[in-house]
Amino acid sequence: MASTQEKATHKNNTPSPSSSSSAQVLQNWSLAAPSEDPIPKAASMAALIRPAETIADPPATKTTTSKGISIMPRAQTSHPLDPLSAAEISVAVATVRAAGATPEVRDSMRFIEVVLVEPDKHVVALADAYFFPPFQPSLLPRTKGGPVIPSKLPPRKARLVVYNKRSNETSIWIVELSEVHAATRGGHHRGKVISSKVVPNVQPPMDAMEYAECEAVVKDFPPFREAMKKRGIEDMDLVMVDPWCAGYHSSADAPSRRLAKPLIFCRTESDCPMENGYARPVEGIHVLVDMQNMVVIEFEDRKLVPLPPADPLRNYTAGETRGGVDRSDVKPLQIIQTEGPSFRINGNFIAWQKWNFRIGFTPREGLVIYSVAYIDGSRGRRPVAHRLSFVEMVVPYGDPNDPHYRKNAFDAGEDGLGKNAHSLKKGCDCLGYIKYFDAHFTNFTGGVETIENCVCLHEEDHGILWKHQDWRTGLAEVRRSRRLTVSFICTDGKIEAEVKLTGILSLGALQPGETRKYGTTIAPGLYAPVHQHFFVARMDMAVDCKPGEAFNQVVEVNLKVEEPGKDNVHNNAFYAEEELLRSELQAMRDCNPLTARHWIVSNFSHTRLFKSQGYTFLPVFNPQRFSEYCVDGELTGFKLVPGSNCLPLAGSEAKFLRRAAFLKHNLWVTPYAHDEMYPGGEFPNQNPRVGEGLATWVKQNRSLEEADVVLWYVFGVIHIPRLEDWPVMPVDRIGFMLMPHGFFNCSPAVDVPPSTTDLELKDNDIATKPIQNVIIAKL
Repeated sequence: MASTQEKATHKNNTPSPSSSSSAQVLQNWSLAAPSEDPIPKAASMAALIRPAETIADPPATKTTTSKGISIMPRAQTSHPLDPLSAAEISVAVATVRAAGATPEVRDSMRFIEVVLVEPDKHVVALADAYFFPPFQPSLLPRTKGGPVIPSKLPPRKARLVVYNKRSNETSIWIVELSEVHAATRGGHHRGKVISSKVVPNVQPPMDAMEYAECEAVVKDFPPFREAMKKRGIEDMDLVMVDPWCAGYHSSADAPSRRLAKPLIFCRTESDCPMENGYARPVEGIHVLVDMQNMVVIEFEDRKLVPLPPADPLRNYTAGETRGGVDRSDVKPLQIIQTEGPSFRINGNFIAWQKWNFRIGFTPREGLVIYSVAYIDGSRGRRPVAHRLSFVEMVVPYGDPNDPHYRKNAFDAGEDGLGKNAHSLKKGCDCLGYIKYFDAHFTNFTGGVETIENCVCLHEEDHGILWKHQDWRTGLAEVRRSRRLTVSFICTDGKIEAEVKLTGILSLGALQPGETRKYGTTIAPGLYAPVHQHFFVARMDMAVDCKPGEAFNQVVEVNLKVEEPGKDNVHNNAFYAEEELLRSELQAMRDCNPLTARHWIVSNFSHTRLFKSQGYTFLPVFNPQRFSEYCVDGELTGFKLVPGSNCLPLAGSEAKFLRRAAFLKHNLWVTPYAHDEMYPGGEFPNQNPRVGEGLATWVKQNRSLEEADVVLWYVFGVIHIPRLEDWPVMPVDRIGFMLMPHGFFNCSPAVDVPPSTTDLELKDNDIATKPIQNVIIAKL
């Protein structure tokens, strides 16, 4: 599903998720909870659909904006986890540039990434306890004489990855920002350089400006123009050059040079405003570009493969612009919330029903969810996770022929999922009441760019939550489910992570009469190679753990069939077998649907004991004494429930696995370390080091017993292209869930009020009396 088109959209300055040509990746983190959605009896649709795009600063007391979103009092300064503002990015860039030793050094600086240095967890706890609403002092441990509260928080810091175009060096800078720095003169005041270092033998991610310049260089290269002329193409405006990172296949790809190996495509002379040029790949031309000096250093016209004929089905724009007619029997579908949404916002803090969390955004990961917690009655705020994000996406192709064997993009590490996100102003897949968030990042030359409406927050009706009907009385109780979805496109007490894959296939050309078993022929002379998509979710868990506490452990659960015998006389018995994952090497695990394998992140300082009046909590701080409490009790925890999944369909010596050794297992568990963020290391582009990152860290075999654990869940999908995937693929969904397991003492959904305004619609579209059975209404 991923391909090079994404690169093409980069050079046209159209944000798009990395490495999927137009294979778009929609990434969602959803919180599931009960729903009670009223349906108005009569209302003007136009008056009721009011997207919540902007929110004014609230007064000191709680209020409601004219758009219907409840706002909590806004703090005076940026929260320690808030993404860098445009002003702060400008300050950081100006500070680093001014620190250059000579004018030549300053002029050659290219800015790959400017991100927040996320503070230690105790700083976040201090901020949430005393500096930002809703103030939560319970986050900090109790001390004799009461807590010592500082007058201010530590200053925010920025981390910059800088590429020197003159010296081909990559460096990392830490800049301290203060409130006055970020606010003075629109952000042009300087900060303070805390540290800087050169990172040897690496190449940072590519940038959209480099892609555009590379395309121009290749088009102007005389041997390339001659090769295209042999194929009947003289108009270079029809030619599309998509630079791909070189990866690492041999010492020729070493990071001593900054390399790109472009793929070539060609449009027809069509009237379509958005012609699908990827329907005509140009095969047989080998190009290698030195991206540092922007020169073609290798060129060879290896094989003359005829351009595929123009496929009449290649375009996907609306109606006559693609040469077709749109269906006319689709009626409008409108989502209406007459009283506004149920969530409340304060900056980047979201409160929704009993959940609260913060959202962030980075150029590499895209959407980040922080400080997920559940407000559980008298027990107060119960943490679930400190930080959730997708840290990598790898797309290996299964065709051994050139150039497809080297198509194995690292979308986060080589390009940046966040930098290539879409502005949802240009088309949003969300319906109903929507709150948007902008994202700021630096471009290659240090300017600040903003993706407006980059992140979308909205509620969704999610069908039936629960239902029961008593056959004796005929009475039924039913409740509807609602979930809060936070999403960006690149891509009942549950947290759902979902990736939606869509876009354009990455194609190859065939000789007349040729077929290949490594893909699907989708049109004459045109085929789509088989490939896989892999995503890595990094989950810094904190189940019932305050900052600084380390009481979490991971248990693997497998279903076992009881052996025939006295304990299984009917041969029908099975049971769940639990195994504690005690160390990193033991915790390298794979999914197994045959045993319904899943994993539970449990808090070993809390367990529930069954008592006649219900459940109670009993602290258990000595793990050796735990067994005496666990006989009749259950740990509080959240379980990771896999969805459909796979492992790489490649030999152990496959070149892309040198850089993506983390794909060899579906689950990895490590103790938290602040510098262990990316599974393939920070710089996977042209990385010659085998197994850098996660596969190397776990060799320390650190203990996972009563630890601050981080789960790395690798999930993927195999794409065997279909004719129905052409010219644009329908959405495919993959993901997983985090579900409470012993976290609550009963169903958290029982306190949901029934829906009293579900209406039955007659043929004349007039709403009549409410009915009790939601299933009937739905049907």
